[in-house]
Amino acid sequence: MTLGSSGSADQHTATQRARSALAGLMSSVGSLGLATAASAPALLAAIDQHAAAIRDSLEADLRPLSAIALAGYVEGLRDAAREHGWHMPEGHIDFATGDWVLTRMLAVCALAQALPART
Repeated sequence: MTLGSSGSADQHTATQRARSALAGLMSSVGSLGLATAASAPALLAAIDQHAAAIRDSLEADLRPLSAIALAGYVEGLRDAAREHGWHMPEGHIDFATGDWVLTRMLAVCALAQALPART
């Protein structure tokens, strides 16, 4: 195997792991949260604003919007939130409460859904 093909294999593996992490996020909060947002204009607007901020942040770092970038972003978000005492709600999640971290996670889910199948 040549160095170039190894790099491609590594990239593929990283993309697969990122997609798996994003699928887990979608399963834990994204599906229900985005469905709730579809009938809650204020929540949908907040998600859109967060998504724009995430895109701006990643573009400022010169990283294209990809599954890898989004998975890394949400991992950093989760770690920082935990360091400040935030915990993922258990049981029923009320997305209308305005929890900044959850809204940011929903924005990541919305961005991930919009990715082309191969990024």
